[in-house]
Amino acid sequence: MKILLYCLNYAPELTGIGKYTAEQAEWLVARGHEVHVVTAPPYYPAWHVGEGYRASRYSREIRNGVTVLRAPLWIPAQPSGLRRVVHLASFAVSSIACLVTQLGWRPDVVFVVEPPLFCSPAALACARLTGARAWLHIHDYEIDAAFELGLLKGRLLRRMAEGFERWLLRRFDHVSSISNAMVALARRKGASDDRLTMLPNWTDLGALMRHAEVDFRARLGIPADAVVALYSGTIGAKQGIEILADVARQLQARKDLHFIFCGTGSGAPALHAACVGLERVHCLPLQPASDFPALLNTADIHLMPQRAGAADLVLPSKMAAMLASGKPVVATADANTELGKLVIGCGILVEPGDSAAMADAITALADAPTHRHALGQAGRIWAETHLERESVLLKFEETLLQLQASRLPGKGVEEKGVEEKGADIDYVGK
Repeated sequence: MKILLYCLNYAPELTGIGKYTAEQAEWLVARGHEVHVVTAPPYYPAWHVGEGYRASRYSREIRNGVTVLRAPLWIPAQPSGLRRVVHLASFAVSSIACLVTQLGWRPDVVFVVEPPLFCSPAALACARLTGARAWLHIHDYEIDAAFELGLLKGRLLRRMAEGFERWLLRRFDHVSSISNAMVALARRKGASDDRLTMLPNWTDLGALMRHAEVDFRARLGIPADAVVALYSGTIGAKQGIEILADVARQLQARKDLHFIFCGTGSGAPALHAACVGLERVHCLPLQPASDFPALLNTADIHLMPQRAGAADLVLPSKMAAMLASGKPVVATADANTELGKLVIGCGILVEPGDSAAMADAITALADAPTHRHALGQAGRIWAETHLERESVLLKFEETLLQLQASRLPGKGVEEKGVEEKGADIDYVGK
């Protein structure tokens, strides 16, 4: 099968969407499929282009068997609401040229990842011109999140953007998202059940169990018997990351408690500045993928800050690895959100923005190693059941094959009826 993957983010980016799209593509190639990717130069989460790439040029490379076409884009030095819109639009426009080069290749499925939603019209056009099926995978609801977080404002602008989104959702042959709540939102926005599935972010359980070659405790001078609270990932607007420095400051009298804040993003300089003078706070840049399992296993407690209003619009991709590591999570989210329901069974949930409550939750887990272990194991079991990499990707491949089969003569879009439904999954402790 020929699959055209159309996405803004791709390897060698280490976090978020880029990590998952690259793993999808390389897994499909290993299964014998042909995969082409139209993407941008790597820039996230640092917001500057990685070494060896140029933001202003088209390029082509073969990466682990995948043909990768990269289109130029504009990268703002300080990403704000309007600048983010221009940033996303620049890739949507420049990448059309790459899509045109794929018309003769004639893919079976065009798989486009949101964000950016701006790319969806071109993906639909490419699919229709080549006879391919069009699949929209929603990793973040960028329109809802932008307005909820105040990055974009205006009632009229929001109505126009949401109307455009609904129009697009009704035209894709298949739509998926990464959580039950996000699938349900796609349904409310107009995607029909027979074209809708859940495709969660997965985790490589085997990789987390491999022998660690890096000892982060020794590297950072953290005693072996200390309790480590870890945040690792993008440091940006959606995370509500500013709470972490406040929590660490409230707990600075605890000599047995260390914090590791590992990541890159637009909020990193402010977080690092706020942590100056806190001797048991260790700030690290993003670590190589090979060291990531060792970093996760260094933690006794994982931290998941999230702003109010974002928890059912952007389910953090890092959550899968946190649960799989077998360590409990302290998260900020409303209890009735999907993130909240999940964390209740494998950690402690606190209200968004409440640094005192988050500090209390960390203290409670630090003082209760048996309870901490039990919560961590509950999360591990849930990840093994629902997020194991091979299982998730096999279901992904199955749906791709069903879409390919629906291209047979005499089968229109309205007849294809992909069987797999986005049924709710049960959460531990629900």
